[in-house]
Amino acid sequence: MENQDFSVLVVDDEPYMVNFLQQALTKKDYKVKGVTSGPDALEYLLSNSIDLILTDYKMPEMLGIELLEKVKTKSPDIGVIMMTAYGTIESAVKALKLGAADYITKPFSVDDIYQVIQNFFESAEQKEKNISVRGEDRFGELIGKSPQMQKIYRTISLVSNSRASVFIQGPRGTGKELVARAIHYNSDRADKPFIRVNCAALPESLMESELFGHEKGAFTGAIRKNVGKFELADTGTLLLDEITEMDIGLQAKLLRAIQEKEFHRVGGDEEIKVDVRILATSNRDLQQAIEEGHLREDLYYRLNTIPIVLPPLSERREDIEPLVYHFIDKFTEEYGSEVEDIEDNAIRRLLQEEFPGNVRELENRILRATILSQSKLLTEDVLFIEDQETDAELHGVVNFGNPVTIEEMERDLILQTLEYHDYSRTKSAESLGINVRTLRNKINQYKEDGIISDSFFSD
Repeated sequence: MENQDFSVLVVDDEPYMVNFLQQALTKKDYKVKGVTSGPDALEYLLSNSIDLILTDYKMPEMLGIELLEKVKTKSPDIGVIMMTAYGTIESAVKALKLGAADYITKPFSVDDIYQVIQNFFESAEQKEKNISVRGEDRFGELIGKSPQMQKIYRTISLVSNSRASVFIQGPRGTGKELVARAIHYNSDRADKPFIRVNCAALPESLMESELFGHEKGAFTGAIRKNVGKFELADTGTLLLDEITEMDIGLQAKLLRAIQEKEFHRVGGDEEIKVDVRILATSNRDLQQAIEEGHLREDLYYRLNTIPIVLPPLSERREDIEPLVYHFIDKFTEEYGSEVEDIEDNAIRRLLQEEFPGNVRELENRILRATILSQSKLLTEDVLFIEDQETDAELHGVVNFGNPVTIEEMERDLILQTLEYHDYSRTKSAESLGINVRTLRNKINQYKEDGIISDSFFSD
């Protein structure tokens, strides 16, 4: 859906903040209304439909938490994001437990608020798909009619309402996070937080704070108290994505938190108790990961109560055709493409192709073809363009000219993606579809070769 399909109500007793947010969100094509008090917000809701309320926490006539409670009582489907500038992290956590979708701490940048709002609407759409009672819609964007996928659907249905941990294993691009989301949104925790932690994204020192939070002054740069992902996921689900990339030393602390259902923030003594459903993913062979020291054996047994193994696309080729039609529909809606169908020759060739990147690679191929297609029918020629210049112009990052090696192509793509993202490792790795550790190894090699300098990097 486009942003103009969504309406946002901004509530803040500071008129300048209301005006600022109205202007910023209008530029992103959201339909925005601003008011300066909780009572004004409630009055507006009596005669107007709203998808999301962005409200300040501390207001003179009515606290944001009071507005949240009243809105959730009368209109539980309206999302609420809490803004606070007063260091009241406990209040923000309380807001989440009362049904707030998220919170953001002032001061924040325009990009920060854009990201929080975008995350809300993306999650709302995913939740709507996953909790639908119509056939496979219950499983969101998990698509497939193969026996392997039917078995996975049955497993999701059986385990969703259990409190048992689930370990989802499979190669990159097979949809492990989609399985995790389907489990959460088909469970009795569907209206509670679903929190994802990318275990490959941060070093041990920062990952501990990411998981458990920290107290003010716990370390250099800790200028305020921070609530960790465990606390934010209380009563909901915590996804530990690519758990085998987490530092082995931190895995011991993680194991204790899962076993005891309690932990303390970095630099703090208070034991914090939580009720969290744990899901984990990995693209590694788990036994090999244990033998090589990437995964603690005791943590493996704690997480692997219910295993789900996602097969590569090469082992479920009958799913390629329904996936293709799913992606055509998806991109037609997202990008306004006129593509409606695909020719038989193209389908036959797709069924013969190897997809090392699995469903993600297939999705990227269909996306490229729908953008390039000049007709309502995807043809074999458009799907399998070999002209390097055309491919480079499409992506806007690589222009090779003379024939080059695979290694040179990879290097140019990585370096230009880093430049595009202002040398942010995290954003670049996400854009490239690889984990941060893999990207870091590539960067180290380029540094040794004298191609790149460490001074460029922003994270």
